[in-house]
Amino acid sequence: MLAWLLAGEAMAEAVVSRLQVVSGTERTRITLDLSQKVESHTFLLADPYRAVIDLPQVAFRWAEALPAPPDGPVAGFRHGLFRPGTSRLVVDLRQPMRFVQAQAVAPAQGQGWKLVIDLAPTSRDAFLQAVAAPSPPPPPAAAKPAAPSQDGQMPRRADGRRTVVLDPGHGGIDPGTTGVGGIQEKALTLDVAQDLKRVLEASGRYHVVLTRTADSFIRLRERISLARNSRAEIFLSLHADALGDASFRGMTVYTLSDKASDAEAEALAQRENKAELIAGVDLSDESPEVASILIDLAQRETMNLSARLAGHLVQELSREAQLLRNGHRFAGFAVLKAPDVPSALIELGYLSNRQDAQQLAQAQYRRRLGQAVLRALDQFFKSRPGATRAG
Repeated sequence: MLAWLLAGEAMAEAVVSRLQVVSGTERTRITLDLSQKVESHTFLLADPYRAVIDLPQVAFRWAEALPAPPDGPVAGFRHGLFRPGTSRLVVDLRQPMRFVQAQAVAPAQGQGWKLVIDLAPTSRDAFLQAVAAPSPPPPPAAAKPAAPSQDGQMPRRADGRRTVVLDPGHGGIDPGTTGVGGIQEKALTLDVAQDLKRVLEASGRYHVVLTRTADSFIRLRERISLARNSRAEIFLSLHADALGDASFRGMTVYTLSDKASDAEAEALAQRENKAELIAGVDLSDESPEVASILIDLAQRETMNLSARLAGHLVQELSREAQLLRNGHRFAGFAVLKAPDVPSALIELGYLSNRQDAQQLAQAQYRRRLGQAVLRALDQFFKSRPGATRAG
């Protein structure tokens, strides 16, 4: 990873301009057309079957549309920025396969660099053995989170401002949902987060940190760690949904519950929590630190504060936007599982609904939502026991 980052300073970002797939009886070949030579790292993930190709950070600029999944072992593709310095191509497979080669091929006959990846059928047992082989290097260990003060609250900043972490959902290789007109959830949530940051910081009462500032993939547990390391007093995750029924519209505020408040909330939480799986990250082997975070969910005080925060958000957002009936709901969102940071997830609307999508695309509407969130945060801190309002 470090070598890739250093190399990036000396050369322009490589461009991937085309992807080709040829399936045969004995092997399947995937070819990437590149502007320059790149190194690759490959590994497999199970249940569902996936072949993952990691590259140094590249620009995916397809000269033509990605090929439709052929009649063969390849079911589809997903690609994008996995983290700064690393791009990822995920190949969804219909059956167990093994990597035969992943080789950079030098320019020949007037064509540029190519990365040639060959896959061949294998047994499930052999596939699972390959999955168990050493995986990509883990990310650097996060800094130790700040400890709460003796009254159980996170330390205040020296300038008196409250620290709020905004989490634009999805990003990079994980686009989230796609709505009318091709609008993508990952782009919308980042726009809303940036607008909200400007509104909150303009008040002089809040210091705002974003979990991502670009189209990059951030793992769920890294979003939680960032909030805790930033000494966040509030964590707000921003998402949007889509349904087959295009008439369905409205906002919803969710807080954490092991038991969802209704079947719809439970289904939504399951979709969002699969973001790690979709992006090619196995969640089955968590570290002791993350496991302890999940255990710490028993801390009832944080969940009570989150519910109080949600009540203020629902009250203020309802003045500016349409909310679903029962605007505060409960679901088991993994991104809300910081044990000591009051957290809420705002579903901004349904991108499958034309009116919701059009409103969310308007900067003026987003600023109104920002003002509503500002009022809700002011009320939350004013009413919080043992806390004095910033400013």
